[in-house]
Amino acid sequence: MIWHIIKLSVGVEDVEHLARIQESRLKNEGVLAHITRNTPKRADQLLKGGSIYWVIKRFIRVRQRLLGIERGVNSEGKPSCALVLDPQLVRTELKEFRAFQRWRYLDVKDAPRDLEDGSPDQVDACLPPEMAAELKGLGLL
Repeated sequence: MIWHIIKLSVGVEDVEHLARIQESRLKNEGVLAHITRNTPKRADQLLKGGSIYWVIKRFIRVRQRLLGIERGVNSEGKPSCALVLDPQLVRTELKEFRAFQRWRYLDVKDAPRDLEDGSPDQVDACLPPEMAAELKGLGLL
């Protein structure tokens, strides 16, 4: 069984902002990874095709495939975990999600669909983020 992870992208304004941040990290560090304190117990299931779904401004907007999970130690000598990410960002349908701490597992059946280029559903990705979120919240998208 495949599982995904969902994570808040705090301080990120939109998908393009996330892309710029990650591009810079990839250039400076040579690998794109999200560092977390806890190692997922379902690591094997995450690596069978799982992704990390990013919540930006109250909505899941984009995902990235998980390429690896590496245990390590942070600068304070405490255990940490690096979720190694595919640099490609895949836009998804908007799906509202309340704030939460850390990361959570996301069942495949609950994950929003990917948006394909030229898809009629991609209209929400073309709108300003605030407008798309408001229309989605009203049930108009």
